[in-house]
Amino acid sequence: MDSYLLIPFLPLAAFLINILFGRKLIRDNAHWVSILAVLGSWVVSVITVEGVLHGNTVNRDLYAWISSGGFKVSVGFLIDPLTAVMLVVVTTCSSLIHIYSAGYMHGDKGYYRFFSYLSLFTFSMLMLVMANNFLQLYFGWEAVGLCSYFLIGFWYEKKSASDAGKKAFIVNRFGDFGFGIGVIMIFLTLGTLHYDAVFASVKNLIGQTVTIHLLGVQIDLITFIALLLFCGAVGKSAQLPLHVWLPDAMEGPTPVSALIHAATMVTAGVFMVARCNPIFSLSPVAMNVVAVVGAVTALFAGTIALVQNDIKRIIAYSTVSQLGYMFLACGVGAYTAGVFHLYTHAFFKALLFLCAGSVMHAMAGELDLQKMGGLKKHMPVTYWTMLIASLSIAGVPGFAGFFSKDEILWLAYSGPSPVGKFVWAIGTFVAFLTAFYSFRLIFRVFHGKFRGSHEQEHHLHESPKVMTVPLMLLCVGAVASGWVGVPQLLGGGAHFTEFLKPVLGHLEGEGTRSEEWMVMAISIIAGLSGIGLAAFVYLREGDLAAKIAQNFSFVHRVLWNKYYVDELYDAVIVKPTIWTAKNVIVGVTDGKIIEGVVNGVPRLIGRFSSRLRNIQTGMVQQYAAVMAIGAFFVIAAVLLWQ
Repeated sequence: MDSYLLIPFLPLAAFLINILFGRKLIRDNAHWVSILAVLGSWVVSVITVEGVLHGNTVNRDLYAWISSGGFKVSVGFLIDPLTAVMLVVVTTCSSLIHIYSAGYMHGDKGYYRFFSYLSLFTFSMLMLVMANNFLQLYFGWEAVGLCSYFLIGFWYEKKSASDAGKKAFIVNRFGDFGFGIGVIMIFLTLGTLHYDAVFASVKNLIGQTVTIHLLGVQIDLITFIALLLFCGAVGKSAQLPLHVWLPDAMEGPTPVSALIHAATMVTAGVFMVARCNPIFSLSPVAMNVVAVVGAVTALFAGTIALVQNDIKRIIAYSTVSQLGYMFLACGVGAYTAGVFHLYTHAFFKALLFLCAGSVMHAMAGELDLQKMGGLKKHMPVTYWTMLIASLSIAGVPGFAGFFSKDEILWLAYSGPSPVGKFVWAIGTFVAFLTAFYSFRLIFRVFHGKFRGSHEQEHHLHESPKVMTVPLMLLCVGAVASGWVGVPQLLGGGAHFTEFLKPVLGHLEGEGTRSEEWMVMAISIIAGLSGIGLAAFVYLREGDLAAKIAQNFSFVHRVLWNKYYVDELYDAVIVKPTIWTAKNVIVGVTDGKIIEGVVNGVPRLIGRFSSRLRNIQTGMVQQYAAVMAIGAFFVIAAVLLWQ
């Protein structure tokens, strides 16, 4: 057996062992099964990536999955440069999150179940990124959605957690419906679902159109397929208008948030668009839609994060915003830059969430920034690691986020996309917002005076080493991961770009070196200005932030209520659906029609039988009279018939 098969199947084995034997036999040692399995996957991934660096790619069908007429699909694996990047991201972050979870979840009554789901989540994402066909991709796609439902609603006895799990699952059904139709359209038009065959023959669809009878319009076939696939990405990666599930996903344990936001579910959409670049690149309309949706989502989520007080929700909206950056890059044709930001983002976002978990651990589960402050002296490791993560996401030079974000902004500005300059302007402003709300969090949590209760202050302490060591290791990624893609402008060899070029191609900027320096300088100024403004507002004496919120109360109220999108969905979708279910489906369809048939037929038979029983009186005279009358009618009928 080829060693790369161990990458997904070791976490699967850990899931099976823990879910079958964890409750009674393994119990408090369940973490060892999962940690050893995912570390094994990481080791094999490193070996596999080294092979890819030396040109050893793999595209192999393991066995025939479905063979029905012309529909033939196998369980197969594709190991190429794009897969290699995702293997590093998924196994590295997942390994550290597993280790961190051993300390964070210690003593939880569902300990074995948590690690079972965590391992299954990792397996599902690995199957998704290693697939060599669309059906296996779809299997992994749906499996990560199922695992997110398990993990977000892990504390199912808590209503808000179970509701959040259902919300994530249901909202993703909208996007996955379109994605599923897109996969079907690929098979119907090209006769195959294997990547190589699809990408090689998709050019044959140029110029073909499809009629949408419901709307009575014709649309370019490639554009139609690309937009359907993008529907799935909008759901999985929480882009407008299907972003509403991700902030609520914070109801799950913090390690789950880190895994979802950094390495697994939300990155699936960006990976899929990058993998399907031969399809998207043939449709300028689809590309523009991807770019604009990404840019608007980045701005939308960034503005909401400015005023939130829940430490995990701020980071969650940050994820939505950064995912918008990645789609912005893909939409302007800079697929490599988008994947580069996915790669760097995984490390500093996992670090941010795990640092937030460390703060919650010290604050006995407290999430409100208003009740924190001055934690720097109590939690030095958490402070410095979270500061490094914040510097990275703010795009400060030298940190990982700077290199990937700068690459996106430059290629948006200088690329051939007709919406490039527009999304660049939005992206630059979002860089300012990102730096501001990231350091608002740092200053409110770690600086100033402690604003919580005396009991909370007495409880303050640094997290145990099983939690802080993963933080320090992720710090390395939050800094070093960006140095593999240093642009040529700064003397680098753009090694990351060259590595992915065979799969994703390379978009060359059309501007001059002076323009590139200008774009970089504007990006740096935007980030540093955000940090400076946050320091001015939140490190000064007095409550300047409260005064600003009071003076701009309407804007603050809109942002605090997240533009009322949840309320809109509740009024337009949720309440009408519940009303229809209660009054039409239950009241009419079930209560009147189904129950009418099920209960009405026996009732009718009963009434008929009760009438029929009245004939059986037991009196011979009545029987004789009935027989005589019957004989009379029979004789009369025979005579009349003749």
